[in-house]
Amino acid sequence: MRLLSTTCGRDRGEIQGSTHMWVMMHFLFLLAAVLSCHGCPEKCLCFSQTVKCQNQDLDAIPHSLAANTKCLFVTGNNISHIGVESFPTSLEMLTDLYLSGNQMETVDAMVFDNLPNLVRLDLSNNDIQTFSARAFPLENKVQLLNLSRSFQNHSSMDVLQSVLESGNLVQLTELDLSNNDLVILPNDIFASLSSLVTLSLQNSSILSIQNGTLRAPPLRQLDLRDNNLRDLPATSMEELNLKPTLRIRLSGNPWRCDCFIDDMLLWLKNSTQVVDVHNLTCADPEALRSQPLLQVEQSRLKCSGDMEGVLETSYVFLGLVLALIGVIFLLVLYLNRKGIKRWMYNIRDACRDHMEGYHYRYEINSDPRLANLSINSDV
Repeated sequence: MRLLSTTCGRDRGEIQGSTHMWVMMHFLFLLAAVLSCHGCPEKCLCFSQTVKCQNQDLDAIPHSLAANTKCLFVTGNNISHIGVESFPTSLEMLTDLYLSGNQMETVDAMVFDNLPNLVRLDLSNNDIQTFSARAFPLENKVQLLNLSRSFQNHSSMDVLQSVLESGNLVQLTELDLSNNDLVILPNDIFASLSSLVTLSLQNSSILSIQNGTLRAPPLRQLDLRDNNLRDLPATSMEELNLKPTLRIRLSGNPWRCDCFIDDMLLWLKNSTQVVDVHNLTCADPEALRSQPLLQVEQSRLKCSGDMEGVLETSYVFLGLVLALIGVIFLLVLYLNRKGIKRWMYNIRDACRDHMEGYHYRYEINSDPRLANLSINSDV
């Protein structure tokens, strides 16, 4: 009896083990079926909820993406155009999209409509020439937009302006426009970005900050390093003063240390907003080159050199005008020399006759006999 019970117990354990094995195999089969339905795109690497398709010479964004994809990297390829066909199915869990370095030129309308929860978008290192103002859905959640080194031509400024002024990026908090050829920023380019707190304009060839450009967004971080700023207008400094929590970076600009920068120097010495104020140096005049702005004495901020140049130019111009007038006068005299000579002879003859009359009367008045004769003849 003891042997029988032992044998029966061993059979029961084997049966339970085979049951567990069957359940495990069934689970693995279901998992394989799920993976086959939501497989990783060709030439891509997939792990967890991240898909990476980097440097694979792709000309389009892969379509066979899992519905639970959260982060998508399609960088370093040759995708020159993205449109509605780029994301044909809804990816509601996708929050991070990286499309840098694709030589991209065109971003069509409604391209991101199937990415309702997109938060971070990287379009840096491209050559964008067309960017539809309707690229983002009316209600989107984009908070970070990287457009660094994406607009290599100043004529693309209108394209960028239409996107930023579309009013769709109301939740955008961070915008990177560094390393672009922007030159001059339109007045209201950031007016619709009501949540923008971080703005990078580093190395964007900016010549000046126009009135009202930085008035609207509630900025806290502003990077203006390595541009072509020569000074800051008083109106711009007033706008910056209205944002006491704003921190600004201004180093690497060719500041002109003359009388026109006097107000800016006073502002720098009294403000705590410029975090790299000790790195600001003069680019000209040559006598103050590489001199830290905070160490420049206001008595040395002169514009006399410029005025001397202006006066010297004025004197040269005046001399040229007078010389031209003299040449014209001599030319007129030469062309009318016969008439002038005749006119001078007539004047001479008239003067001679007049003088002879005076001389005759003088002789009469000087001789009493002739004077009496003259009186008798008059009678």
